[in-house]
Amino acid sequence: MSSIMTNSAAMTALKSLQATNAALETTQQRISTGLKVSEASDNAAYWSIATTMRSDNKALGTVQDALGLGGAKVDVAYTGMNSAIDVVDEIKTKLVAAREPGVDKAKIQSEIGELQNQLTSIASSASFSSENWLSVDSSVAGYSATKQVVASFNRASDGSVSVGTVDIDTSTSKLFDASATASGILDTDFTTTGLGGVTVSVSDLDITAANIDDTDIDEMISAVDSAISSMTTSAADLGASKGRIDMQSDFVSNLMDAIERGVGTLVDADMTKESTRLSALQTQQQLGTQALAIANGSAQSILSLFR
Repeated sequence: MSSIMTNSAAMTALKSLQATNAALETTQQRISTGLKVSEASDNAAYWSIATTMRSDNKALGTVQDALGLGGAKVDVAYTGMNSAIDVVDEIKTKLVAAREPGVDKAKIQSEIGELQNQLTSIASSASFSSENWLSVDSSVAGYSATKQVVASFNRASDGSVSVGTVDIDTSTSKLFDASATASGILDTDFTTTGLGGVTVSVSDLDITAANIDDTDIDEMISAVDSAISSMTTSAADLGASKGRIDMQSDFVSNLMDAIERGVGTLVDADMTKESTRLSALQTQQQLGTQALAIANGSAQSILSLFR
């Protein structure tokens, strides 16, 4: 039935065109943002997951920075320890040379003194971000030999979060301790049992002291060798800690990439698919406009009947 009051064909064409325009608007938004889920209204569940994981990824970025800082501290301490080992090794060589009868011990002691000064310089210089693990003062309030490096950001199944750390024990790494009740590897006193009978440390031993004999020098050599052994063990521990921090840093980097890929799978738009859909919708829009025009034109044919 033809009617000038109700145009069913035009109403149908209009609804179809409106649906096409809405789909076209959605597709254009996805292409412009690159996201198929850009708002909670698009998909509340996916939007919530993506928002939470993006926040966690930012936290992991900070963790990665902290690992870099911690790794630098360990690396500085290791470098200082390695240099100190070389210097103490030279001191041991000078002490062995002092056992040779007839040598000028005063000249040898002069060389040892310079090496001892170098040890002090190395220990005091091995500082990064205001932290020095080789030259410390354990009597200072709040001092702790256990250093913590932020290593992970964890989210449990119940949604609770926590921060994980790598703990590094620096008690065996200190070369000097300014505390009156503690000491480091190089300022720990030992007493020789020779004729000289002196109480000294690696950092202040003196072969020109009164009555120093071969027994005293032999015990100095033994003490220096023991210090080298302790320093070598400490350097190995620092190297192991640095290796663990490097591995954790690589893991955090890979984890961030994996989370980003996972979020992308949930909310990123398939640009190839959307561009194809855009072309199809634009065609549908043109056809819908023409269909609406044809449906509206049918009323004009009724008018011709009254002419």
